[in-house]
Amino acid sequence: MEPSGYLERPDYRVDILPRRNLVTARYGDRVLARSASALIIDEQDHGIVFYFPSDDVDLSQLEPTDDSSRCPYKGDASYWRLSDGTEPLAWTYRDPYPEVARIAGHIAFYQDKVSVEVGVATPAVVGYHP
Repeated sequence: MEPSGYLERPDYRVDILPRRNLVTARYGDRVLARSASALIIDEQDHGIVFYFPSDDVDLSQLEPTDDSSRCPYKGDASYWRLSDGTEPLAWTYRDPYPEVARIAGHIAFYQDKVSVEVGVATPAVVGYHP
């Protein structure tokens, strides 16, 4: 693996925020992932992305592809496609850089291909009632 981009830009931000909201990823009417333990990744110069624990992803609907890429701040990514599809729609960092090690074991989905819904936190956060 190439050296981390943090060596040249130690101020670069990749914030990892755990959430207990029920987050669901769907492709049409197919549920691909559902988790109350998703991570929100808020990376500088990017939109937010939900990363699902791989145990909460229905891997029976996905197949790994031969595609790969490198992010200078997260590491080497590998990709997934629908088992009956051809284009990648999800990715994972199997061995991310130490600065973002918490994303290991998580899978993210392209938001222009998969619908991501955020539901109620578990336990639910209730409003104040005087």
